[in-house]
Amino acid sequence: MNPSTALEACLTGLGRRPRLLVVDDQPSNIRLLHELFRTDCDVFMATSGEQAIELCLKQSPDLVVLDIVMNGMSGHEVCRRLKADSRTSEVPVIFVTGLASESDEAYGFEIGAVDFISKPINPVIVRARVRTHLALKLQGDILRSIALRDGLTGVGNRRKFDEEMRAAWWHCKRDQVPLSLIMLDVDFFKRFNDRYGHHAGDQCLISIAQQIKFGLSRPYDSIARYGGEEFACLLPDTGAEGAARVAVKLLGLVRELAIEHADSDASPVVSVSLGVATVVPVEGLDSMVLIEAADEQLYKSKNAGRARASSTVIG
Repeated sequence: MNPSTALEACLTGLGRRPRLLVVDDQPSNIRLLHELFRTDCDVFMATSGEQAIELCLKQSPDLVVLDIVMNGMSGHEVCRRLKADSRTSEVPVIFVTGLASESDEAYGFEIGAVDFISKPINPVIVRARVRTHLALKLQGDILRSIALRDGLTGVGNRRKFDEEMRAAWWHCKRDQVPLSLIMLDVDFFKRFNDRYGHHAGDQCLISIAQQIKFGLSRPYDSIARYGGEEFACLLPDTGAEGAARVAVKLLGLVRELAIEHADSDASPVVSVSLGVATVVPVEGLDSMVLIEAADEQLYKSKNAGRARASSTVIG
């Protein structure tokens, strides 16, 4: 498959345009690369190493085209810092350089570059190499998204939750905004399976997962299957009042499914219990504090009769 066909196939699977970051302290080079790729990609531009790192953290590009020799921070240093940070270490870097020795190229590969483009730039070669590496990156993203998806319900799995918690914790700590977590458990699910069968139990979990996903209206809110019949919802930049409103909404949405549950002591239809916890992440606190607090509130809801939500604020 040629690079163009591979890239188009990946874009179809990913459902979005690739993001390309061009870094060069010469505006003429940036304009040239922008013109080459603006129809295929969302192109972001940086004229310094510091700006490049900041944009990588904010925009999560699929590929960085990076000049080596720049005023201030060099391209080599930018690449080293990107590869040393878990949030950007997987972003491929192509160096654009007038340096032509084998030792320069070997050093670039050693610190994490995937390719080199020589100056003066040949548009045909640049386009082919960028498209090749974009296709490889997007193929990897698609495979990774499959690995992070729960095979039954289609929402994120536990590994996906752990990744999203790390990212949300970091962002909320940086911006000093609240992060809320809702832990949600299907009431008397073993009894449901025993009465209606495991196939019906699977269909019940699928319906609940999709209903919860529908109920999380913001694109940066997320749901993951935490284990068995338990789900976790992460709500970045959401205070206690907002999280409580979401919890009430989710209670109603699950009830609206009207899935019969004759053996439940909580409701004639399938219901859920929720535990809600909110914190503003600070230095010295670990995300496990939030998970444990939400779990504690979930058990509080269960002990109070189920089919309800309990909330707490940490700190």
